[in-house]
Amino acid sequence: MISREKIKKTLSSYGKPVISTICSHSALQIFAGAKEEGFKTLGICTKDRLETYRAFPHARPDEFLVVDSYSDILKPEFQKKLIEKSAIIVPHGSFVEYLGPKRIENDFEVPVFGNRQVLDWEGNRVKERKWLEAAAKLRMPKDVSSENIDCLCIVKFDGARGGSGYFLVSDKKELEEKLSKMPKDVAKTATLQEYVVGRRYYFHYFYTPLSKDGFSAGNGSIELLGIDRRDESNIDELHRLGMDRDELQRRAINPSYTVTGNQPVVLRESLLPAAFSDAKKVVEASIKLFSPGIVGPFCLETVCTPDLKLVTFEVSARIVAGTNIYSDGSQYSQLFFGERVSMGRRLAQEIKCAAKNGVLDKVVY
Repeated sequence: MISREKIKKTLSSYGKPVISTICSHSALQIFAGAKEEGFKTLGICTKDRLETYRAFPHARPDEFLVVDSYSDILKPEFQKKLIEKSAIIVPHGSFVEYLGPKRIENDFEVPVFGNRQVLDWEGNRVKERKWLEAAAKLRMPKDVSSENIDCLCIVKFDGARGGSGYFLVSDKKELEEKLSKMPKDVAKTATLQEYVVGRRYYFHYFYTPLSKDGFSAGNGSIELLGIDRRDESNIDELHRLGMDRDELQRRAINPSYTVTGNQPVVLRESLLPAAFSDAKKVVEASIKLFSPGIVGPFCLETVCTPDLKLVTFEVSARIVAGTNIYSDGSQYSQLFFGERVSMGRRLAQEIKCAAKNGVLDKVVY
């Protein structure tokens, strides 16, 4: 693992930090927010995406570094170039998927916003359940053994996949048939989880160790900056058609849970205490499991059941794409800051505050 001391030494050589990330996922919001807070920005981009990321002047990076493949980022000479430019990388789902949490943890020597240890905890289903259920004591869908499927289950895979490849099964035969059609390296990471019926909500939080103005947690506080729901490539439209699972199979239609877009949500206010309480448990459990725990943005992915209980089925421990619908901030950020602040801008504010007070190593690792 790259040591904190090594990253702290690297930060000591920096001029004013330059905020950087891969041109994908939530990069436009990250770049726009950084510019609003006075930072220079650096986009890591493949040639085929250059025109897209030049097309939004307010969010256009001040400089691009073009790569043939995002795996090139791990090359020592590329990392050296990022360090020479005083880059701080903001991790997002595509960044984690392209590089892999273990490579980020062990091989990536460039300073990363947040706690890089958290990326493996969010991406590994076993460790994630240890964090959320055993340590944080959250209500979660039950894990189901492939040998004893006794309810409708959703099958998930490791990594930041945006729902890609997930499917439902109701018995062992169906599971084996579907896994046999997948690449073996993906299929072996499959985990079965009880499919909880209810309405899904995705909560966008920011944990800061530098301020106590929000909902108290750990040594800092939690800010709720937005909530979304997700559009998935065909499952919602198939539901509208009223097709049951047997009919879908007869027609050889495979339901897909791959996320294609997001919708804004305002939650009924009586559910906010539970939303904050669960977030606090997650933060404080993370501090015990992998000190200093989660830092910055995270998302609890939940189902609200008919009896108005929140069941958490996943955590994303970095900025999520659902925050893109609030690129000019949400009503929740308005209530907190007195103005609308995006998650991208909030990230930049935290880096600015830490740099000003000489504690950049508290929020960058």
